[in-house]
Amino acid sequence: MPTRIVPTRGNLVRLARSLALARKGHDLLEQKRQVLMMEMNTTIAAARDLQREVASVFAEAYEALQRANVSLGIDTVDEIAHAIPEEKGFVVRLHSVMGVEIPDVDPIEPKTAPAFSFWETSGSMDVAYLAFRKVLAILARCAEVENAVYRLAVQIRRTHRRVNALEKVVIPSSLSSMASISSVLEEGEREDFVRMKTAKKNQAEGGE
Repeated sequence: MPTRIVPTRGNLVRLARSLALARKGHDLLEQKRQVLMMEMNTTIAAARDLQREVASVFAEAYEALQRANVSLGIDTVDEIAHAIPEEKGFVVRLHSVMGVEIPDVDPIEPKTAPAFSFWETSGSMDVAYLAFRKVLAILARCAEVENAVYRLAVQIRRTHRRVNALEKVVIPSSLSSMASISSVLEEGEREDFVRMKTAKKNQAEGGE
């Protein structure tokens, strides 16, 4: 149940100030939402391009792996794979878009020195190793883009709710309260005016 506001000029002035702030906040939030939507659309477009590249890189990597399995045997390739150290050189930086922290993952060099001996291996293993380095690099980019889309979507949804709350609840409620107070004050002014005229008329008649 809405709180009844005492119809005074002081409350009317306070409501007018609150309404001005609400409208300003609404405009700023709407601008923020539009900027975030533009950033979201750009990121989604980049994600689509990346998905096509991912399919190509993965196909190339698995084809190289199959050739290495045929050349060296699955067990040998598996042993070599377990000897390769985990990648721990991920560097994530953040940049802000309208207060939303968007991650930037430093590019991973797809070419690097093999982590296994050339003894008892073949060129097919080198090709497979480099192909999966490309997979690692593109997965880092995928994580960056997907995380950015998620964060932007969450913030857009929050901003949308705030814009709607101001647009459909706060501003209409303030306008309604101001109209009600103004009506009461105007009615009071009319009553005061009638009483004043009546008092003057009575004074005039009494002086005759």
